[in-house]
Amino acid sequence: MHDRRMFELAHALAVAKSRQDVPAALRLFHPCIALETPAFGTTARGPAENEKVLRRFFAAFPDYDVSLHGHASNEDTLVCWGTARMTMTGDRFGVLPSGKRAEVPVFVQFTFKDDLIASERFFFDLATLCAQSGVSTDAVRRTLFPESTRGDAV
Repeated sequence: MHDRRMFELAHALAVAKSRQDVPAALRLFHPCIALETPAFGTTARGPAENEKVLRRFFAAFPDYDVSLHGHASNEDTLVCWGTARMTMTGDRFGVLPSGKRAEVPVFVQFTFKDDLIASERFFFDLATLCAQSGVSTDAVRRTLFPESTRGDAV
């Protein structure tokens, strides 16, 4: 796939997500789609799971907006970088957010299949999001990664 087409798909996904338009986002995904967000410790596979994850994400961040500032590619992978702006709401992460809007750098890696997005790995710094949202990173990590934050001695 050509660089231009890969970026067109990635940009269309950024626009759909910035509008919280789940059906439009899902139309860009290959049936084998895998969406990984390491900061949250999640990987969603397939259209149904991705729909659930996207709706849950937009419920927690209803004003999510992402801008892509640059990209690079090879024959089957595209990487983009940019800025995500979002306000954490609710108590999904085990904390009560301040209502402040966060602005965090993001890095996104995409692969493609059959002229659709086959995978997306969405990277951002959880501590930056938490600090700008006025919540404890440690408390959020305990909610997201309960097994790894128990403090068990080795």
